[in-house]
Amino acid sequence: MTRNPMQMMKLMERLKIFQQQHPKAEPFFRQVAGSVLEPGAVIEVKVTDVSGKEYVSNIRVTPEDVETMRLLRDLKD
Repeated sequence: MTRNPMQMMKLMERLKIFQQQHPKAEPFFRQVAGSVLEPGAVIEVKVTDVSGKEYVSNIRVTPEDVETMRLLRDLKD
């Protein structure tokens, strides 16, 4: 997979904006990724739209997921 440097720069800028708008998100994800994210754990996401309808999904974490999260975490460090 070839990375477009302009797209990577755009992504990094969007991540900065996300961090500014949601300052509690990154510390939460770092805590979870560093301590409880292990194979067999379940990640659940719930989204409530503006009308109040809820959408829920979950995944069971695999060893590959743990490695992916480690790689993503290390990109930031």
